[in-house]
Amino acid sequence: MFCLRRCLWLQPRTQVCSVSRQRVHKLASLQEAKALSPKKVRSLLYPFKELEQYLDRSIDRTPFQLFHPSLEDMVRAEKLFCSSPSHKIDYYTSAERLDHVPALTQPEVCFIGRSNVGKSSLIKCLFSLTPEVEVRVSKTPGHTKKMNFFKVGKAFTIVDMPGYGYRAPSDFVDMVEPYLYTRKNLVRTFLLVDGSVGLQKADMIALEMCEEMRRPYVLVVTKIDKCGHGTLLTNLMKLHDLVKTETTSCFPQPFLVRLRHILRSTLLHWQDGGERNKLLLT
Repeated sequence: MFCLRRCLWLQPRTQVCSVSRQRVHKLASLQEAKALSPKKVRSLLYPFKELEQYLDRSIDRTPFQLFHPSLEDMVRAEKLFCSSPSHKIDYYTSAERLDHVPALTQPEVCFIGRSNVGKSSLIKCLFSLTPEVEVRVSKTPGHTKKMNFFKVGKAFTIVDMPGYGYRAPSDFVDMVEPYLYTRKNLVRTFLLVDGSVGLQKADMIALEMCEEMRRPYVLVVTKIDKCGHGTLLTNLMKLHDLVKTETTSCFPQPFLVRLRHILRSTLLHWQDGGERNKLLLT
């Protein structure tokens, strides 16, 4: 997405949060990732850079390079996901019905997508610097049956939604749709799409629902290692064309997810407030 030199090395005086490393993935923080080879870092942190070489020169790369988090933003984003006495990160509660949803005032962001697209796995990755936060992950489609709420200090709450499509909860429509339409403090929806198969019929329904809500949402492409470059690029270009021609509330850049650093920066970006957030709201 942007110049590799700007993100390989932390500034000498930059400090990242200190956390227990017993259960933390060795690539959970930039401090560890910087020790890798430049090629490996680019592959892990900036997946689109790896794909660019397979694109025809006539194809415009700009739509895939709109969001350029600086190194400082990425480090600050890591701190946002590190728990401390004054910034506690933890599972808060679960809800099976709309009337069980907690009455919270701080902003919320939710993750939706087809069953087994990787919502819970992605959230677990976001919390990898706080390993005491338990996010249950299963290979069985439809494992998440409830709306699970995780507080990121006083900054915002992350909501892991049940998956739609195969093995979705029988009351999915009654539980999830009212939340998405009526939750006043919902400020951003992340719609996850399986990059190995592209947009499915159920995804199109979810995308249309996000458009009807007229609230900002972001497309996140998961499982990008499950297919070849040609398949991934084909699905990605179709996704980009759809966003460009048929959406008004979607952030124009799809995010490819291999590790969590860029997505953390995305959350920090809108949470900061100020002029920079206008980009996400248009």
